[in-house]
Amino acid sequence: MEKENKSYLIGIDDAGRGPVLGSMFLAGVLIEKDKQEELRTLGAKDSKLLSPATRRSLARKIKRSYKFHIEKSTPKEIDDCDNLNNLEAIKSAMIINRLASGLKGEIEAIVDCPSVNIEAWSAYLSNLIIDHNIKITAEHKADFNHPVVSAASIIAKETREEEVAQIRKELDVKFGSGYPSDPQTIEFIKHNYKNEKYKDIIRHSWDTVKQLEKKSKQKQFS
Repeated sequence: MEKENKSYLIGIDDAGRGPVLGSMFLAGVLIEKDKQEELRTLGAKDSKLLSPATRRSLARKIKRSYKFHIEKSTPKEIDDCDNLNNLEAIKSAMIINRLASGLKGEIEAIVDCPSVNIEAWSAYLSNLIIDHNIKITAEHKADFNHPVVSAASIIAKETREEEVAQIRKELDVKFGSGYPSDPQTIEFIKHNYKNEKYKDIIRHSWDTVKQLEKKSKQKQFS
C-alpha cells in the first residue's frame, strides 16, 4: 500500500498535434513530487530544445526510472472527432486515471494545455477524472516550466518519431516530416491522398487535404 503522506505529480504533453500525416501521441509521467529536481538534473527539458540523439537517450532513461503511460490518437480517430482539444482532454484523462489508479496521497496533474481557454478546457478535463481529489493544473508552456511535463514531452515526441520511422520503413515511402509546412509532405499528399495504400496515415479532415479535394472537384465540373 502507498503511504498516505506521499505527494505525486503527473506531467502530460502531446506530440504530433499539427501534422497532416501520422498519429498524435499524449504521454504522461508519474513521479513523487520531490523528484522534480532529479528529472531536471537528468536533463529533462522541452523536447523541442533537444537534439534527436539526446531525446532518444533521455526517453530511455525516463522510461526505465519512472512510471509512464502513452495514449495514441490515429488519423481516423482525429478525423472522426468533433474537437481536437476535447480529444486531447479525453486522452489526458485516460492517462491520469491510469497512472493515479491505486495511489494514496495528494496528486496533481500538470497538463500542457492545447486550448486558448484554459479554464473551460480544465473544467472539461476535470469532469473526466475518476478521482475528483486530483488537482488539475493546465497551463501553456508547461513543458518548458515543469520537468515532469518535459519528461512527458520527451516520451511523446520520441514515440511520434518512432511511428513515423516505422511508417517510412513499412510503406517504403518518403514524405518528409509530415507537417503541412513541409514541401515534401505537400507533394506526397498531393499525389497520394486518394491512394488506399496510404489512407490510414493521412488526416483527411486537415485543410491541406480538403483544399486538394476541393480543387479536384472543381476540375471535374469545369
